[in-house]
Amino acid sequence: MSAPVVKGYCPGALRPMMSGDGLVVRVRPFNGRLRRAQADGIATLAAAHGNGLIDLSSRGNIQIRGVREDMHEPLIRGLAAMSLVDADAEIEGRRNVMVTPFWQTGEETDGFAADLTVALSSPDAPPIPGKFGFAVDTGRVPVLQTASADVRMERDAGGGLILVADGFDKGKPVASETVVAEAMALVEWFMQNRGDHKRMAALLASGVTLPGGFIVPRQRQVYAPRPGFTPLGAMVGLAFGQLEVKTLASLAKQGGLRMTPWRMLLVESARRLPKVRGLITDPDDPLLRVVACTGAPRCSQGLARTRATARTLAPHVPPGSFLHMSGCAKGCAHAGPAPLTVTATKEGFDLVRRGCAGDAPDARALSPEDIIKAI
Repeated sequence: MSAPVVKGYCPGALRPMMSGDGLVVRVRPFNGRLRRAQADGIATLAAAHGNGLIDLSSRGNIQIRGVREDMHEPLIRGLAAMSLVDADAEIEGRRNVMVTPFWQTGEETDGFAADLTVALSSPDAPPIPGKFGFAVDTGRVPVLQTASADVRMERDAGGGLILVADGFDKGKPVASETVVAEAMALVEWFMQNRGDHKRMAALLASGVTLPGGFIVPRQRQVYAPRPGFTPLGAMVGLAFGQLEVKTLASLAKQGGLRMTPWRMLLVESARRLPKVRGLITDPDDPLLRVVACTGAPRCSQGLARTRATARTLAPHVPPGSFLHMSGCAKGCAHAGPAPLTVTATKEGFDLVRRGCAGDAPDARALSPEDIIKAI
């Protein structure tokens, strides 16, 4: 298997990442939400300075693709004019915050996210590893447990607020007034004890014991994201999380957009599913059973045209299962294990069952036809 280059950080707006089709500029919407004008503005900027393609990331962010290096500065000026850029790249790198899309005005969730952003923007905030992240999952039931995060805010079965270290099955009861301070204290503890570990779950798996107080059982997530109506608007999917600028501009006319880690968007207040090119509105669409990275040729490390292959495989993935198609062993599109993972190599495709893209495969050097037979 080819050894990909692990860069150790996620791209940002101020610290973009070069890919096969130009710079990838990742915008981290504050509090996990884009106002209509911001969404429309991103579409305009992506058309002017990028290649017209936009990605939704597994961390609930939005990426402008194909930006030339000489277009990066005017793009940043445009994003800054819409209050979509942090003060500097260091703050941006720390602000990996996902927010449940199901908060309502007047609830605490929005305030928690805003206060956490302030704490992470402080000059004395700890220099956390590049992919270390936070989940503000403080609705009545958790919906972000399958998304990548290290420090989590959740509710216990009785509605009490708890602080959770990813990888541990119990949380620490905390008050609304102190939850952000407690979260930052947990980050400080991680930094003091992490050694070479960059993620919370890996540190705990190594045998390091959390400080006292983590005694309240967590709720187990039962929510499964699906396109359709919610009390807050319409949830719509996008194949592989990619959309054209026209699609984003059309969605912006429908309402504000709440980000998710599921390659879906919650269109605020929408009472009908918008008929816009590229949207998935059928909850039984086979494309919802596959996730795939950009792949070749847009990613310089991709060893295959992943999304074309994933479209071929999707109808053969059984309902209730899930397939992760990765262009290399890094597995950027899906950080955790999947029931089925297909990893591109120079020799063909490797198949991993109940594992990650870089795990030892159950079968090697397969063709798409071989994979269809195997699944």
